[in-house]
Amino acid sequence: MAVYTEVSDDDLACFIARYDLGTLLSFKGIAEGVENTNYLLHTTGGTFILTIYEKRVDVADLPFFLGLMEHLAARGVNCPLPVRDTKGNVLNELAGRHAALITFLKGVWPRRPKVEHCLELGKALARMHLAGEDFPLQRPNALGLSGWRPLFEKFAARTDEISAGLHELISSELRYLEQSWPNDLPQGVIHADLFPDNVFFIDDKLSGIIDFYFACNDALAYDIAVCLNAWCFDASSMFVPAKGSALLRGYESVRPLSARERGAMPTLARGAAMRFLLTRSFDWLNTPKDALVARKDPDDYIRRLAFHQSVGSIADYAPQLIS
Repeated sequence: MAVYTEVSDDDLACFIARYDLGTLLSFKGIAEGVENTNYLLHTTGGTFILTIYEKRVDVADLPFFLGLMEHLAARGVNCPLPVRDTKGNVLNELAGRHAALITFLKGVWPRRPKVEHCLELGKALARMHLAGEDFPLQRPNALGLSGWRPLFEKFAARTDEISAGLHELISSELRYLEQSWPNDLPQGVIHADLFPDNVFFIDDKLSGIIDFYFACNDALAYDIAVCLNAWCFDASSMFVPAKGSALLRGYESVRPLSARERGAMPTLARGAAMRFLLTRSFDWLNTPKDALVARKDPDDYIRRLAFHQSVGSIADYAPQLIS
């Protein structure tokens, strides 16, 4: 979340008038995140998040994102719910851009995830996968395997400005992934970006999942691989087996993995590390130093990828659970 588009008082008043939410009491920008402009709104009818969709978001994808949140919420998944205006619309315009109001979700995200957080996350992720089984819309994963090489080619000539030898590392790893990627795994709707700042907790109990703007259709187990990368390493990018065990134990308590999914986990984890290594590298080289959004160091995912390359089986991620 961030603030790129400023909103005038008059424009905001006209926008809020479309909804049956009472009188506007206050609003302020939310500085976190990278994709869209967000404001926290308080009205006599409650607290809401106003999201203004910036240029990086394809407007054609918004029905998928907003519809998915409605679908999941209706099936008991704790996530924000798009608010419909008096005409039944979830999407409107504000300051020349598409915008939506979303219900406010209570909780805080864990700056240093604990084993207990990982267990709760695994359960919630599995519930989300099951709840999305009958969601009717489809959206391909633009940042899946087929998108990695085209993204790399956009900055390949400058790769070693980030780290010596990174060009060869990415090149060789892409060759491996393109040759070894599993294509026969159970598919469904995945979050695809379930980092700690997208999961809220209250007293170590998961209170909800937010930010579905990378959600898409892909292998369900790939979503677990993203979480292994995002939740189960410490600050120095060392893997923490207790967290991996908790994540997988929580997931399998709700949705047991198939033998194929278990066997594919090391490759999926390498792919997830590659996805974030590529996007971080691109942003590192192309985001102006004075930009509103801080760049994220790609080096974290160089180290994560090296760990995944050493993994022999899913047992290396969850030694306390799987032998």
